[in-house]
Amino acid sequence: MNQRIMKKAILILILTFSATTFIGQVLPKQYYDFLKKADSLYNAKDYRNSAIAYSDAFKSNGWRALPIDQYNAACLWALANYPDSAFSNLYKIATIQHYTMYPDGLNDQDLNFLHTDQRWNPLMEVLKKNKDKAESKFNKPLVLLLDSILDDDQKNRLQEDDIQKKYGYGAAEMRTLGRLIWESDSLNLIKVEVILDKYGWLGSDIVGKKGNAALFFVIQHPRPATQEKYLPLMREAVKNGNAESAHPALLEDRVAIEPGKKQIYGSQIGTDWQSHLYFILPLEEPVNVDIRRANVGLPPLAIYAEQWQIKWDVEQYKKDLPAIEAS
Repeated sequence: MNQRIMKKAILILILTFSATTFIGQVLPKQYYDFLKKADSLYNAKDYRNSAIAYSDAFKSNGWRALPIDQYNAACLWALANYPDSAFSNLYKIATIQHYTMYPDGLNDQDLNFLHTDQRWNPLMEVLKKNKDKAESKFNKPLVLLLDSILDDDQKNRLQEDDIQKKYGYGAAEMRTLGRLIWESDSLNLIKVEVILDKYGWLGSDIVGKKGNAALFFVIQHPRPATQEKYLPLMREAVKNGNAESAHPALLEDRVAIEPGKKQIYGSQIGTDWQSHLYFILPLEEPVNVDIRRANVGLPPLAIYAEQWQIKWDVEQYKKDLPAIEAS
């Protein structure tokens, strides 16, 4: 017996940086291998070699990097006391990727080493100009409303793992948290539907990346009928540049799984009630899933599956698929 779930933070990248830089391109496997190595070295506090692993990742992709990875590399170079390399990565984000998270995005303690460098203030000026330009058309009341909605959407969900580890999977505390999440989702849906029905799907140029992501997070929670109602609006928003291409892709998976169809991108995860082990719910043409994911800016399925302690083996999955469909 299984239950359908979805990784709560799957779109955390979208909240801070745009992942669309490499849409349509499958990043080299070495890129992700080096990032995994970098993460391991970071956990061992070997910041210099962790930063070098990031550079190796970028080199494997012709020195092109996802902004979030370049930001992480800058933090590591700062921690390793290599300011030139840290500023090199930060200036690329600021001037090429037009990073706008000023000043909150640079309050990271990992960057404290750079604050006394003469290059810091000019960098902050570039970031402030990026932010001012990006926010020139903002609908400030809607930005505040949607930001608060997203914070409310996530605050209880961020407690799930800790409460489950502390009290157990079927504990009363988990059921109480589930009720709180359901109540919050219901109220947030009412607010978001009013916005969507009045304004349509608002882009990050009007409500910011966080506000734009709030629309998706709230719409992915309700019943399939509501999801299907707004899916065409979301697809149109992608065409107009008002939504991340990953948004409708992930929602399409949810809509497909509900009536028992196969998902397209592999975002929907099941969990066995008895073993509590995770598995990927029925997937269309597993062999080509990474091509489909790359086309909407998602990383390879193996990277996503690893977050759930799932080892993605397409041949084994094809063998297991009849049993997964029957469960």
